[in-house]
Amino acid sequence: MLVTGTSRRVGIGSAIARRVAGDGASVMLHSWSPHDEEQPWGADRGWADALARELRDEGAQVGHMAADFADPLAPSAVVGAAVEAFGRLDAVVANHARSSAQSLEELTAAEVDLTYAVNTRATLLLVQAFAAHHDGRPGGRVVLFTSGQYHGAMPDELPYVASKAALHGLTASLAVQLMPRGITVNCVNPGPNDTGYADDVTIAAVRERNPGRRWSTPSDAARLVAWLLSDEADWVTGQVIASDGGWSALGGS
Repeated sequence: MLVTGTSRRVGIGSAIARRVAGDGASVMLHSWSPHDEEQPWGADRGWADALARELRDEGAQVGHMAADFADPLAPSAVVGAAVEAFGRLDAVVANHARSSAQSLEELTAAEVDLTYAVNTRATLLLVQAFAAHHDGRPGGRVVLFTSGQYHGAMPDELPYVASKAALHGLTASLAVQLMPRGITVNCVNPGPNDTGYADDVTIAAVRERNPGRRWSTPSDAARLVAWLLSDEADWVTGQVIASDGGWSALGGS
């Protein structure tokens, strides 16, 4: 299994990797810390290697490859590394994302292009490479990640919103294309998730508004992903599913 976007210890990707490794999967971790260095929360340098060691110590087969998905050749290389490490690849969890805070007034063509390249193009190329390597056995899985733009406005994050809306829109078409080959494709919206990016005011406001009176956590998303990867979910495909404690039911993003 390939899990992308495992650069941060408090991130969703790390929670997914821990969960699926605990369930017995061999896991190829993908990371790219330079993206986090550009963000207010900063990089968690060396974390993906540390996570790989932790999971190996617990008995899992784990590899790690750092790759910049702005490079169009990177997705195929990461999939190839997973196949080489484990002999085959049964699932791709495309959790990676480039974050970009740009409103309409701040919008630049360069940021739109880069965000699309990392979030949308790279995800499509990952699925393409996975499908090319998949040997047709039952149980193939693709899990994409969207955001809350389809529930409520996010006007200060337009490049991110555009790229995530594209993944949402691609889910059904990829699912129809790949289901005859025994591969399901679903998309997760993890809701406002406590991955260390929000300030105290935002944390309090979301907690108060959410029907569950708390933020979503990485482990909430990981539990949903683990189920979508399981045999129990073999007849669920083409779906966009929120794990957010009812946040989206309020129209929140």
